[in-house]
Amino acid sequence: MVNILLESYNIDSSYLKDELKRYIKPFHKVAIVAFSFRDSQVKGLDEWNSLYSKEAGAYYSSIVNPLMSYGISEDSISFINYFSDSKEIAKEKIEESNIVYFLGGLPDKMMDRIYEFDLYNTLLNYKGIVMGVSAGALIQLKEYHLSPDKDYPEFVYFNGIPYVDDFYLEVHYEGTKTQDDAIDRVINERQKTVYATLCFDGAMIVENGQARTLGKVNRYFAKGDNKK
Repeated sequence: MVNILLESYNIDSSYLKDELKRYIKPFHKVAIVAFSFRDSQVKGLDEWNSLYSKEAGAYYSSIVNPLMSYGISEDSISFINYFSDSKEIAKEKIEESNIVYFLGGLPDKMMDRIYEFDLYNTLLNYKGIVMGVSAGALIQLKEYHLSPDKDYPEFVYFNGIPYVDDFYLEVHYEGTKTQDDAIDRVINERQKTVYATLCFDGAMIVENGQARTLGKVNRYFAKGDNKK
């Protein structure tokens, strides 16, 4: 299995493309899981469309165009719409895809909606490529942490989809005391290594359990880590 953990949607940037084109192919079909929106921002279909629809979505081009730079047809890219897709259609989009793409936003809300749509087991047993940005990277970990910010005022652990269980991930790392304290806490409490992807400049690929870093990524070792 291949898991791609991203900082942003810029998968067409120079530090990523040479590596990712080994995995992302022109014939691929992509299912985009657009479930990570804030309740305060999106209350219905019109507001969802204002973010993600082809006709009016503020984020549509920044998500789709980088995928198309790999030769993927726009017709081969489908968004799973929380407000208009049925559970059956959502499952079908995933099962017919080669890549599942989790968007950024609120990871716990995305997991809640995955359960609501009965997609957890479908995703857990998925055999294609799984990639995600920020929140979409975090939920690929069996357990992930969130350092305090405007959305999460307190440090917290959440359960994701257990594709990856060897490390923790600090996204959008800027070297703040809050982030460093969170990293130290994870190391002390979970005794696992933490990778910190620098804000919009780092990424990771986990292939068959082996992790590689791309761009700017810091690694913080837990006690007993062999540092290989």
